[in-house]
Amino acid sequence: MKAIRVSQTGGPEVLQHCDSPDPHPRDGQVLVRVHAIGVNPVETYIRSGKYGILPNLPYTPGSDAAGIVQAVGKGVTRVSVGSRVYTAGTLTGAYAQFALCTEKQVHPLPENVPFEEGAAVNIPYATAYRALFQRARAAAGEFVLIHGASGGVGVAATQIARAGGLCVIGTAGSERGRKMVLEQGAHHVVDHQVPGYLNKIMALTENRGADVILEMLANANLGRDLTVLARGGRVVIIGSRGTVEINPRDAMSREAAILGMVLFNTPENDLASVHAALVAGLENGTLRPVIGQRIPLAEASRAHQAVMEPGAYGKIVLLP
Repeated sequence: MKAIRVSQTGGPEVLQHCDSPDPHPRDGQVLVRVHAIGVNPVETYIRSGKYGILPNLPYTPGSDAAGIVQAVGKGVTRVSVGSRVYTAGTLTGAYAQFALCTEKQVHPLPENVPFEEGAAVNIPYATAYRALFQRARAAAGEFVLIHGASGGVGVAATQIARAGGLCVIGTAGSERGRKMVLEQGAHHVVDHQVPGYLNKIMALTENRGADVILEMLANANLGRDLTVLARGGRVVIIGSRGTVEINPRDAMSREAAILGMVLFNTPENDLASVHAALVAGLENGTLRPVIGQRIPLAEASRAHQAVMEPGAYGKIVLLP
């Protein structure tokens, strides 16, 4: 099979498209013929060697894919050969024509969801769901501010929050992105390229402040986030690219909570609950990933450059 292999850490150029042995499932394992692969920022951090947990070299990147079950090992009962699935992690890496998974790493992909959209589910939607409901304990009727709402996690959070009865305020840096955020269910959208854009949050929340803020770039925004929180508000840090200075009094005066999350830390029972909710949302059409770019697997290096560029619009997927 063809796969992307990384033999040394570094820039996008270390992603090599080459031949790799076909994997075969053992007991409790599932082999998926991959039709589409989701590209996530975390994969660029791992590739560059700037992540807390790094795989042994060489390795095939990726955890998110969608396709059809090609073969199963003994003891597998949840899926069968021919089942449509999306992956939430793999044993061998998702940037390939085939991916080997444990049975718990595959989830049913409803017939109404194309493979490209299925590949965009796991990290973006599971992150958004866990941030909103398992970390922030968001409740219907609350105001949620979603930074970078036009990106993969942002789109997912917008759809999930709107379906959950929250009043959604999204930010995006391009006119195209802001239009898309409104189309995905946000009640309000603001341009985060405009200086002082967070000043609008108090007016949009009837001078209450945001009950929940989903923060994709904490090193740039966390200090200012604390000034527009409601009393008892919660900021969930989903992404950060460096350090930041905050005024603790802004958190004290609001009795606010700053919550971190990394999807890979999610307990197994919580993760099962997340994917049960996501599959239901896919089935009824509430959740529908937006695909921004489709790039051939052989050009994975271009995808890694694109996923880190400003002006995010939907999800980037690789096609093997």
